[in-house]
Amino acid sequence: MAPAQLINLIPLVEKAFLIAVDTGRDGGWSAEESLRELAALADTAGAEVVGAEWQNRRHIDPNWYVGKGKAQELQQARAETGFTMVVADDELSPNQQKALESLLNVKILDRSGLILDIFAQHARTHEGRLQVELAQLEYQLPRLTRLWTHLSRTGGGIGTRGPGETQLETDRRVIRERIKKLRERVDAVRRQRETAARSRDRRLVPTVAIVGYTNAGKSTLLNTLVGSEEARAEDRLFATLDPTSRAVKLGDGQSVVVTDTVGFIHKLPHQLVDAFRGTLEEVNRADVLLEVVDASDPHATEHRQTVQQVLGELGAGDKPRLVAYNKADLIRPAAGNGETPAPVIADAVSVSALTGYGLESLRAALSGLLSDLWVDVDVALPYTAGELLSRVRERGTVELSYRNRDVRVRGRVAPTLAAELEAATGKTAPAGNGSEPAA
Repeated sequence: MAPAQLINLIPLVEKAFLIAVDTGRDGGWSAEESLRELAALADTAGAEVVGAEWQNRRHIDPNWYVGKGKAQELQQARAETGFTMVVADDELSPNQQKALESLLNVKILDRSGLILDIFAQHARTHEGRLQVELAQLEYQLPRLTRLWTHLSRTGGGIGTRGPGETQLETDRRVIRERIKKLRERVDAVRRQRETAARSRDRRLVPTVAIVGYTNAGKSTLLNTLVGSEEARAEDRLFATLDPTSRAVKLGDGQSVVVTDTVGFIHKLPHQLVDAFRGTLEEVNRADVLLEVVDASDPHATEHRQTVQQVLGELGAGDKPRLVAYNKADLIRPAAGNGETPAPVIADAVSVSALTGYGLESLRAALSGLLSDLWVDVDVALPYTAGELLSRVRERGTVELSYRNRDVRVRGRVAPTLAAELEAATGKTAPAGNGSEPAA
């Protein structure tokens, strides 16, 4: 193969120039700090950041995002750096995107578009790809120009275009039809996931969902708890996209299913929250949330606020939670030794997924938190409910008294199992140790 042909096979690296507006209303984030995170996102997407500018303004310019003068300065920056695309730190309106494209004649992206691109790269499962495509199409629809003309051919040929319908209108119609089909397929996958979750609930295996800011070390922590390298873990934003569930032993024979969910991020596109709602519902179904925080990050407080905001949108903001301050080895010398015990203070524990520091304290705290959720029961269970009785013995901490016509069950069980016991008996067992149940 000729050298020229080899050069053509090498993908060109996009040169990205980042822009932001600091209005002073971004909850503890300055534009400079937010751009630092945006640069990490651009690097994850495969771009080379060649420059950045931010501007202090009371309001974002409705036409140019930055002020018109700053926008014109970008022409000089292009001549100096040779950037091939501009990435704005906030979501751009279609008019702002069009104005900047016309002025600079380069690709214009915003933070939402960049995150969507990263998700598209990292989706591995069928469900993940469906959700990403749905989010991308919903994001692109209001920004549609002539970029999607090829999609009009998917309509089936002659007779698919309405009378007097323009090419752009055809493209919009095709995308809306695709969005409708994708939603149906995502809903079908969601129903399958719910069926699997109901089966898991029936086995009464306690569940823990790992949540947290992207790159806080969630996947590494799951790997360390399991004792394997099955969950993908990289020092990059959004290295994990598709949820991973693994059985984890907490001690004294107690096991839980721990699910590693997609990481959250500042200004997470609402299209992604909506499209991934089915996947993120694992958070709602979990008995306990394990929030992983990068203790070494100066924006740990802001990261927790972002996590709480997304959890609130999902209706899981008040779920029982244990906080694991990860990467303690970067800020505490003692954390370099995995044998050193770590105290649990106010439902939080310092850990290092890398060294194993605090892992035993974490297991004990999770076990205690799950046990605190259990409820006291005292019921008379008929012998015909043998399958339920078997699960009570396996999953509860109970005493069983075998009587003539029933079995008295006293002790503590998970709330879901307690509800089943109440439904099976219809009343609470009597106190005392009589050989017959009360009438």
